[in-house]
Amino acid sequence: MTRYADFTFTDYQPYDFANRRHIGPSPDEMAAMLKVIGYPSLDAMIDDTVPASIRVKAPLAWGAALTEREALDLMRETANRNKRLTSLIGQGYHGTITPPVIQRNILENPAWYTAYTPYQPEISQGRLEALLNYQTMVCDLTGLDISNASLLDEATAAAEAMAMAQRSAKSKALTFFVDQNCHPQTIALLKTRAEPFGWAIKVGDPLKDLMPGAVFGAIFQYPGTHGHVHDFTPQIEALHQAQALAVVAADPLALALLKSPGEMGADIAIGSTQRFGVPMGFGGPHAAYMAAKDALKRSMPGRIVGVSVDARGNRAYRLSLQTREQHIRREKATSNICTAQVLLAVMASMYAVFHGPKGLKAIAQSVHQKTVRLAEGLEKLGLKVEPETFFDTITVDVGGLQKVILKAAVAEGVNLRAIGDTKIGITLDERTRPWALEAVWRAFGGDMTVDEAKTPEWRLPEKNMRKTEYLTHPIFHMNRAESEMTRYIRRLADRDLALDRAMIPLGSCTMKLNATAEMLPITWPEFSEIHPFAPDDQTEGYRALIADLEDKLCQITGYDAFSMQPNSGAQGEYAGLLTIRAYHKASGGAHRHICLIPTSAHGTNPASAQMAGMTVVPVSVLENGDIDIADFRAKAEEHAENLSCTMITYPSTHGVFEETVREICDITHKQGGQVYLDGANMNAMVGLSRPGDIGSDVSHLNLHKTFAIPHGGGGPGMGPIGVKSHLIPFLPTDPRTGEAGAVSAAPYASGSILPISWSYCLMMGGEGLTQATKVAILNANYIAARLKGAYDVLYKSAKGRVAHECILDTRPLAASAGVTVDDVAKRLIDCGFHAPTMSWPVAGTLMVEPTESETKAEIDRFCDAMLAIRAEAQAIEDGTMDKLNNPLKNAPHTVEDLVGEWDRPYSREQGCFPPGAFRVDKYWPPVNRIDNVYGDRNLFCICPPVEDYKEAAE
Repeated sequence: MTRYADFTFTDYQPYDFANRRHIGPSPDEMAAMLKVIGYPSLDAMIDDTVPASIRVKAPLAWGAALTEREALDLMRETANRNKRLTSLIGQGYHGTITPPVIQRNILENPAWYTAYTPYQPEISQGRLEALLNYQTMVCDLTGLDISNASLLDEATAAAEAMAMAQRSAKSKALTFFVDQNCHPQTIALLKTRAEPFGWAIKVGDPLKDLMPGAVFGAIFQYPGTHGHVHDFTPQIEALHQAQALAVVAADPLALALLKSPGEMGADIAIGSTQRFGVPMGFGGPHAAYMAAKDALKRSMPGRIVGVSVDARGNRAYRLSLQTREQHIRREKATSNICTAQVLLAVMASMYAVFHGPKGLKAIAQSVHQKTVRLAEGLEKLGLKVEPETFFDTITVDVGGLQKVILKAAVAEGVNLRAIGDTKIGITLDERTRPWALEAVWRAFGGDMTVDEAKTPEWRLPEKNMRKTEYLTHPIFHMNRAESEMTRYIRRLADRDLALDRAMIPLGSCTMKLNATAEMLPITWPEFSEIHPFAPDDQTEGYRALIADLEDKLCQITGYDAFSMQPNSGAQGEYAGLLTIRAYHKASGGAHRHICLIPTSAHGTNPASAQMAGMTVVPVSVLENGDIDIADFRAKAEEHAENLSCTMITYPSTHGVFEETVREICDITHKQGGQVYLDGANMNAMVGLSRPGDIGSDVSHLNLHKTFAIPHGGGGPGMGPIGVKSHLIPFLPTDPRTGEAGAVSAAPYASGSILPISWSYCLMMGGEGLTQATKVAILNANYIAARLKGAYDVLYKSAKGRVAHECILDTRPLAASAGVTVDDVAKRLIDCGFHAPTMSWPVAGTLMVEPTESETKAEIDRFCDAMLAIRAEAQAIEDGTMDKLNNPLKNAPHTVEDLVGEWDRPYSREQGCFPPGAFRVDKYWPPVNRIDNVYGDRNLFCICPPVEDYKEAAE
């Protein structure tokens, strides 16, 4: 029996929350790992890994790390500084109701938010089905043939659609027409995207000013930002006669009542699915959509989920047409899109499943009738309401009383939209309640009640009324009882492998812990229900949070300022290059257009440079993975007069701290260029080295990598850029102005997820962040040491060290045993792991990044699995295992492989329970290996028709 009197406080070891929440290995485990690598201490190993010439001279210091409770209390205080008014501002952002079953089981569920992009489809079938539902929803509502799996935001989608129209239209014109009724932020991004390519933007009234023969395309807002609802069929027909293309930016909820863009003849439709259950969140993250005619499918940017078959002929889902991805096309890319908004697209698709077509129609009808009732009340006050027909938005001309009425509305708890100096815009949504209508009437000087108002008449234009069906697939007609919805969401989640199940050792992707305490605040209404264009005095909490996060990021990186506007890493690259471009232009260097990029760079680098109007000049890489400094110097001197910038990644994409990084920066600056340092590998630098001290002028940081924002199955993300002082005047501008210079639809892009990174910094503290970096490097070097002899590690420093990731060479297995890198990746699924990054930056290899979050036990499980795979390859080499019929070639194995006849020359146990796999909690992939070729040859990107289900049942 334990005697409590024997217990003293000297025996008690408090749990080190600051370090152990995000840092997996215990101190004893670190000591054991260091012994395997061959070092007496962690600092000794770091000294041999990170060059002394780039080490920081002072530690990160901003006070002690906060406990979870302290951080959450501070977060609550900060959230309470935001004022929650009912925002009827509209402009593409709407109040919405997230069904609790979706909030709890998707948005707040790590099975959904910790998953990665579905590049390994066998372990992503749940997400892929949800995205297929999303694509089906989009195609049905827009009346078009094909949809992608989401883009970053509506304004970005519009810019992508313009570029898509330019490369697809037969018109030789260089002007794009923009409906003056587009949202201002959309117009701003169109101008930003067009400028580097020399395209002209013509903003005007599409009913009067459009000259089809003078443009390669046009975009129309439907309904317009001020409420107008037009049928653009005549304008679209005229564009087609002139060999130009038509884009329609459409509100998907309005499409439940209105004629679809496809029925008008539109070639492309874009928009936001935010109001399908995704909170406004100060601007994001939200899933934009893009749909197009079938003829344009190979020009569509982003990802497309398609239907294929697995090795047994069963239906399976995968990403289709991946040759369009930027990591293959590089400087020939037409887009740098490398992410989507998967988590938010899943939410939007589940909102459609939850409500079904009748539910969506009822919500749309309710929103419209509330708007009509509001308009009738304002008309009773003698005010002129425009337009005559509308969906959810009206505009009122109040002359010189605008400011008085806006202030009165705020006093009533409502935000309205100022339009010019004399007009007020009002947009209603599904959250609008009767009291809000009465509050608006009072702000305008009335005292009516909703009960006094008559039953409103419809004010939708008759010729625009929808007559076609949508959401006809059975999935949108399932029993929507919460029990069934919960089980459906759970079934899909169980088909996936996310961080809540196992380590995801993807190199360059930094799949680290997304701590629960950091995630909690994002669904607090004080953060989630704030409109991105709410008055500044209502968003003091957000602004304080963002300012402190920017200050901490400046301390971490050595930069002088940050812009939080880019809402993905690729968007950050683009924003950084545009900043450099603007700096040169202002300094008399508009002619500078050459961008030097190593051939080892991530594909978004040259793609972003191309989008920024630059000419990419590749720089050779040495056999050890380092940049060829002689080739770099020669090309910098050759292009000195026109050199705009150099793009490098540090540590390198090969996972090594290159010793020549300062020299590369110095050469660039000597020739008048700027240095862009890709921050994708910042997880190996925080607290140890600062890009701004090395000589870099600008970097983006992947907050969804280094700073703990979850990947969400392939998005959301954030890619803020840090700059030195001379570049501050050229950072992205406010999109609300409608002028060029903005890169995202909202000033702070996906503002609602910034509390995650702020909490991460607060709870880790400077010391904890530095320790996390050291342990990330330790874990990678431990894997390299444990697998030594079984696999060659391709790139190491002169002292034999790797940074935070290592590249394992599996190419010898292909030569000796016919085992490809795909075979290794699929076999790891049997072991219960997501594969490391395949064939990048070197074809036929695996790039492994364990991050600091993984424990020694999990890393050892992974190493055991990799060693067992090597042993199976050895058996093939020795002739004791068949070269074509073996566990590697047949991987992954499913539950279905356990039943029926077994004609394979190895046991079921060997196939299904290899080393590393759990016995009790084993992850079973829902499908066998998927046929990629079949999926591309038979592109099908909406839910399979009902006939398929009938056939399956027979």
